Amino acid sequence: MEANRSDMPGNTGANRPVFEEERSDKKTKIIIGVLAVALLTAIIFIIFGYKKQGELRKAGELTKQELVDASAKLESLSMELDQKIEEIQKLGGDIEELQLAREEIEKEKENLRKSSNVQISRLRERVKGYETLLKNKDEEITKLRGIADSLMSENTALKSQQNELQDVLMTMEEDKGKLEERVAFAGRLKAENIKVYGVNKRGKEREGEFKSRQIDKLKMEFNIGENNVAPIEGKEILVRVIEPAGNVIFDVATGSGTFMIDGREEFYTVKQDILFDNTKQTLTFLYQKPTEFEPGQYTLEIYTDDYVMGSRNFTIK
Repeated sequence: MEANRSDMPGNTGANRPVFEEERSDKKTKIIIGVLAVALLTAIIFIIFGYKKQGELRKAGELTKQELVDASAKLESLSMELDQKIEEIQKLGGDIEELQLAREEIEKEKENLRKSSNVQISRLRERVKGYETLLKNKDEEITKLRGIADSLMSENTALKSQQNELQDVLMTMEEDKGKLEERVAFAGRLKAENIKVYGVNKRGKEREGEFKSRQIDKLKMEFNIGENNVAPIEGKEILVRVIEPAGNVIFDVATGSGTFMIDGREEFYTVKQDILFDNTKQTLTFLYQKPTEFEPGQYTLEIYTDDYVMGSRNFTIK
């Protein structure tokens, strides 16, 4: 019976190894298939991940390096804007547009500090716009500088002309002052032919030297020289008689008084108010002294308008 089983087909010992090999090949194929599916899945996930990252980048999320670069660029633009604002303001230009851009950049910087979820394309466009604005402002600054230089040149020329005009005016004033001085000096009146007489009580006159006891009064006479520069006008003519001791003969009761000359007050002996008419008019002054005249040399001085018209000495014995 056992011999008969061994002779049955398919039950021989030679068929067992073949079956085992077939099972092993199937198992290997299954493992390879699983690995292939896993690898394919991983590849799909990787591709999906890159695609997702690209979509996020398209959405605008910045990388860390892009965030640093964007912040640095905005800071640089902000500083450059400050410089342009200051320069244009000094040149008298309009800074309103730059101030608005400056505020916008500050907002951009604040957004970057708060979140990296910023559209990179939008940010780049904004930065490009700011750079264009700065470039345009550079051109405006160049024009403003040209205008300022032109105005400076004109101002310098005007100042130079003004200084020259002031110099001319000062020269004219000096010349005018000198001319006025010369005219005033030329217009001074002069006393000519000055004579002094001693008059006694009987009215007899003596010129030259005379004795004190013979004199009742002094008579002083002169004429005013011709002067075509001097205006026709009223004049106050003052006469001072100075004694040998240097004192001015002075008596209020006989018409004496004081006047100012060279900033000081001086006495005069007699005076007359006249109308100068440039006719060589002759003036006569009389002075009667209450007491006798002291012997010695006397000086007669004639004044008007604070200057000396003339003088002469005479002697009383």
